Amino acid sequence: MPKSPEFQARVDPAEGRLSLAGDCRAADLEALETALREWADTGSRSVDLSAAHRFDIGPAWILKRAMADAATAPAVNGALPAHFSYLDEMLDGASARTADIAPPPREPAGLVRLGRALEIRGESWYEALTYGGKLISTAGLAWRSWKHLRIPSIVRHAYETGYQAVPVVAVIAFLISVISAYISAQQLRPYGGEIYTVDIVALGVLRELGVLLTAIMVAGRTGSAYAAELGVMKLNDEVDALESMGINPYEVLVLPRVLGLVIVLPLLTIVADFMGLFGGAMLTRYLIDLPWPQFFTRLDEAIAPTTFWAGLVKAPVFGLLIGLTGTLRGLQVRESSRELGRLTTVAVVQSIFLVIFADALFAIFFLEIDF
Repeated sequence: MPKSPEFQARVDPAEGRLSLAGDCRAADLEALETALREWADTGSRSVDLSAAHRFDIGPAWILKRAMADAATAPAVNGALPAHFSYLDEMLDGASARTADIAPPPREPAGLVRLGRALEIRGESWYEALTYGGKLISTAGLAWRSWKHLRIPSIVRHAYETGYQAVPVVAVIAFLISVISAYISAQQLRPYGGEIYTVDIVALGVLRELGVLLTAIMVAGRTGSAYAAELGVMKLNDEVDALESMGINPYEVLVLPRVLGLVIVLPLLTIVADFMGLFGGAMLTRYLIDLPWPQFFTRLDEAIAPTTFWAGLVKAPVFGLLIGLTGTLRGLQVRESSRELGRLTTVAVVQSIFLVIFADALFAIFFLEIDF
């Protein structure tokens, strides 16, 4: 097999001529670039390719760019590299595509932006109303026929959202009650009222902190999971596949999740209440040296018959709000994974907001009825 001619590049400064010979490979790029720089300094008047053979696409591109950058089109002696025609087609196609791109639209006026925002808000409310109507219809059908209630699915979601969340809920409730008891004891000590730390911890945990912290933890853990699961199913057209098979997706995907969360949130609240009281008892025992029997005696005096129930009755409502928000946002996912991430975040934020807002309404209501 004959050996490829060795690449050579010479520049004639007097005539401004670049002479190339042999095969120009990618390994010869440095020699070619050096010669092109010298050629540019001489005026770049002509190129002699009569002794040149094959060019790789990289050296061909560099030579073409150098010839295009010349002040005047250089005279060419010999055949241009074969890659030049391909590069011309590529550049012409890129120019055509760039020309077809429409200029960016102008920023709409203030009234137009307001109208679009109202339109988007109206569509969101309409979707929420449609979601609520379909869910109520599905729930009514399920209560009339047990086979539509899908008990195994409810049990599975209750296990995933309830039993698996017990450790984190218990730890958070314990730590928050310890912090509350420590701050209360420090503030009451100058007045000799450390014993009232028991009252603050008991009332705070049983009426507010236990259920509120549990709901916030579940909103971040389960609300996001519901939105992400249903959102991925929407992106993969699994929800549409269920509908095409004649299966109600609200019966299979939404109702079991919501019911499972409504069932387990009161149970998680009881766990949080117990761990909160245990944390308060531990801190008062070792910080203010309050014996265990005295702690429980004071606890019995501090709480009323309605104290425990004031916190527990909120739990199913909070669970309903978290389940509805998470599943609604999951079913609203369209087109892209970016929308999935955005609506998952929206589900968590709105769930926490609705939980806190509902807790404020409960506080006002309980105050009015002296509960």
